[in-house]
Amino acid sequence: MFSVFNKLSWFFKQHWGRYTIAIIALMIVSFIDLVPPKLVGMTIDLIQFGQLTATKLYQIIFIFVGLIVVSYGVMFLWDYNLFGGSLLLERKMRSRLMGHFLKMSPRFYGKNRTGDLMARSTNDLRAISMTAGFGILTLVDSTVLMSFIILMMGFTISWKLTLVSLIPMPIMAIIVHKYGKIIHNRFTAAQSAFSELNNYTLESIRGVRVIRAFVQEKQDLKQFAELTEDVYQKNKAVAQMEAFFEPTIKILVGISYTIGLGFGTLMVFENQITIGDLVTFNVYLGMLIWPMFAIGELINVMQRGNASIDRVNKVLVQQPDIQDPPHPKTINVPEQIVFKNVSFTYPSASGQQLAHINLTIDRGQTVGIVGKTGSGKTTLFKQLLREYVPPEGELTVNGIPIQDFRLDETRSWIGYVPQEHVLFSKTVKENLLFGSGDKSIEEINTILTSASLKADIEALPKGLDTIVGESGVTLSGGQKQRVSLARALLMDPEILILDDSLSAVDGKTEANILAHLIKERQGKTTLIAAHRLSAVKHADQIIVLKDGVITEHGTHDELMQQGGWYQEQFNIQQMERKVDE
Repeated sequence: MFSVFNKLSWFFKQHWGRYTIAIIALMIVSFIDLVPPKLVGMTIDLIQFGQLTATKLYQIIFIFVGLIVVSYGVMFLWDYNLFGGSLLLERKMRSRLMGHFLKMSPRFYGKNRTGDLMARSTNDLRAISMTAGFGILTLVDSTVLMSFIILMMGFTISWKLTLVSLIPMPIMAIIVHKYGKIIHNRFTAAQSAFSELNNYTLESIRGVRVIRAFVQEKQDLKQFAELTEDVYQKNKAVAQMEAFFEPTIKILVGISYTIGLGFGTLMVFENQITIGDLVTFNVYLGMLIWPMFAIGELINVMQRGNASIDRVNKVLVQQPDIQDPPHPKTINVPEQIVFKNVSFTYPSASGQQLAHINLTIDRGQTVGIVGKTGSGKTTLFKQLLREYVPPEGELTVNGIPIQDFRLDETRSWIGYVPQEHVLFSKTVKENLLFGSGDKSIEEINTILTSASLKADIEALPKGLDTIVGESGVTLSGGQKQRVSLARALLMDPEILILDDSLSAVDGKTEANILAHLIKERQGKTTLIAAHRLSAVKHADQIIVLKDGVITEHGTHDELMQQGGWYQEQFNIQQMERKVDE
C-alpha cells in the first residue's frame, strides 16, 4: 500500500523542507489538541474537591486562549505547506506528461488512445495529488495523533483502562487491510472505464458531422449510454466498498466507548481514577474517532494513488522511437540530401512501404513526388521528418547520416504542410504565426498573397483576428490548406514539404500559388507530393512511386517522352481539365 510513497520519493526529496515543516507542524498541533481535555478533567476535579479559585480559573482560561492562538498559526503552517506541496506535485506531473507526449513518436499514439491519455492527465493526476496532500495528513493523524492520544490515556490516566478500551483495534486493522485490496482493484477498473468513455466522447464530438450524415445519433447515444452505465457501475462498486469503512469504524469506536465508559465507571467507584480522569478519558476516546477514520481514508487514498501512479508510469516509461545521438553533429545549411538504397517498413505493418529508394536532392531544387494513393509519398517525407526509427540504407544530409543530428536541428530546417491540416482554436493570426514567432503585418500580407489567401481573410468577420474554431471548423477545406501553407511559408524554411497540400483548391488558385512559390523559394529546397500533376510540372526532378518503389524519374519533359504512368496520367488530367472548362 505504502509503495506509492516510494514511487513519489523523487518529489519528496526535492521538497523535503516543505514536507518537514508540514509534518512537524502537524505533530505540534496534535500535541496541542491533547491539552484542553486534560485541562477540562483537572477543572472538574478542582470543582469536585472545592479547590477551584478565581485565580486558577483565569489561568485555565488564559491557557485555553493561548492554545487557540498558537494552534491557529501552526495549523495555517501545515495546511499551506502540505496542500501547496500536493498542488506542486500535480503541476510537475502534468508538465512531465505533456513534455513526454510532445517527445513521443506516431507509434506511441497508435498504441495509446487520446481519451485514455486525457484520463491519465486529469483524474489520475488528481488522485496522485491527493496522495501527497490528504494522504500525508491521514498518515500523520492515523499514526502520530493516535499514538499521542493513547500515550496520554495510558500515562496520565490508566494503562489498564486504555488497553481494555483498545481491544477492537486489531480487528479494525485486519478489516481495513482487506478493504484496501478490494478498493485498489475496483478503482483501477473504474479508471479504465472512464478512459474508454473519454475516448468515445472525444471521437463522437470530432465525428459529429459524420454521425449526423449517416443518421446514427440514436446508435451513438445508445453506445454512449452503455459506456456511461459501465463507468457508473464501476465507480458505484468503489463507493460501495468505501461506504463500508465508516460504519465499520463507528461500530468499533462504539464498542471502545462502551468498554471505556463501563470499565472506567467501575474504576471510579474503586477510587482508581477520578471523575475528571474519566471525563478526560472519554474525550480522548472521542478524539480517537478521527485517527481511526483516518486509517480508512489513508487506505482509500493510498490505493487510489497507487493505482493512478501505476497508470501514469505506464505512459512515462514508454520511450520515444527517435532520440538525440550522444554526440550530435551540426551544419549551417542542408546543401544536399541523399537517399541511398533506403527501405522502410512501419512497425505494425508487414512488407516494405519503401524499397531501395535512391534519390539526390540539391539545395534550391524543387522535387515532385507522384503516384497512386498508398504508393509511399507521405512515408518518404516521414523519413526526413524522423518520425520513425532510421530506415534501412543511408539517408544523409551533407554526407552526414540524418540520425547523427539532433531532432530539433533537422526539424528546424523543415516547413511541413501535411495532408491533414491541424489548426488550433485560436485566431487566424495566431495560427499563422505558430512556429515562426512575431512577424510584421507586411510580412504576413506578403505570405497571404503568396498563398492566395488575402481576399479570404479580408472577407472574414474580424479578418486576422477571427477565431477559427476547433480544428478550423469555421474555414473551408481549401482555406484550411492555404492557412497551413501560409504558416509554413512564414517560417521561411530551408526545406518546404507540401504533402498533397493543394488538393482542395481549384486549378487557377493552384497555378497562382505555384507561381509565387517558384518566385519566392529561389535557392531553397521544395518537395511537393501531389495527385494533380500540374502541381509538379515545374519541378527540377520528378519521381513516380509505385508500391514504395521508384518506377520513373526525370523532369516533366523527360517523363512525357518515356510513355509511362506519368504521361498517361498527365494526359488524362489535361483532358478532364478541358472538359471542365
